[in-house]
Amino acid sequence: MRIVFAGTPEFAVPCLDAVLASGHQIVAVYTQPDRPAGRGRALAASPVKQRAIAAGLPIEQPENFKSVASRQRLVDYQPELMIVVAYGLILSQKVLDVPLHGCLNVHASLLPRWRGAAPIQRAIAAGDSETGVCLMRMEKGLDTGPVYLRRALPIASDETGGRLHDRLSALGAELVAEGLHHLASGTLPAAQAQSEHGVYYAHKLVKREAVLDLERPAIELERQVRAFTPWPVAELNLGGERLRVHAATALAATGQRVPGEITHADRDGIDIATGAGVLRLLRVQRDGGRPITAQEYLNARSDLRRA
Repeated sequence: MRIVFAGTPEFAVPCLDAVLASGHQIVAVYTQPDRPAGRGRALAASPVKQRAIAAGLPIEQPENFKSVASRQRLVDYQPELMIVVAYGLILSQKVLDVPLHGCLNVHASLLPRWRGAAPIQRAIAAGDSETGVCLMRMEKGLDTGPVYLRRALPIASDETGGRLHDRLSALGAELVAEGLHHLASGTLPAAQAQSEHGVYYAHKLVKREAVLDLERPAIELERQVRAFTPWPVAELNLGGERLRVHAATALAATGQRVPGEITHADRDGIDIATGAGVLRLLRVQRDGGRPITAQEYLNARSDLRRA
């Protein structure tokens, strides 16, 4: 088949590799335009673009498909199938209708739960016990299309956003390979419409969400820390200093404490009272510094030690 692949972040790279390994012809790779990145704000290619360059694939980077010229460019590739993985654009029906076999999307959740931009982090923050990947047929709505294949995996009690991202990315690549095999052999299962019940939207992450509200229960804050690792990274104010929190755990508490109060601090961690329970900080980062253990931090902040 003549395939167009559309994706942008690191999550999509294993799926692109799966298509490359399938033996089908990738006639073009669509990815977001280069964006400013790093302290120098120089333009940087997306991970998908970097992989496409290494593989010698044609690359297209339209801002969108609103112009007739951008849609005609896609038509000119004569794609039989378009595979979309975290591309970053909502595709119009005019675009979805171009490929002969339509457009397939890899989505990192068990639909209809966690439609939208940040399903991995939202699943952890919500305390879900499992998540997974779906291979779905795209339609005009946001992640509303019928599902061909789905695979579930458990969310570990210490799962971080970064680790779950990598696991789901690899699982998505397996699903792409399986879907292409079934499609080429005419054995692709019938697409199953999504349930109208259990629909949740995984809204895009924003940095202001990173601030920990110590009025909330410790278990929710622990999940927030794990979900937001490695980005945007949870943060709080401790002893007059802004700290980013890379690792923390929730503990039971005895007695009444004011949320935000340091109840204990030693080499095991820094315990902070919350709305329910205690949040123990295990790994933190000062402004301009690197992530360090709580013990390393206390070596510089002996004023915070509590017996």
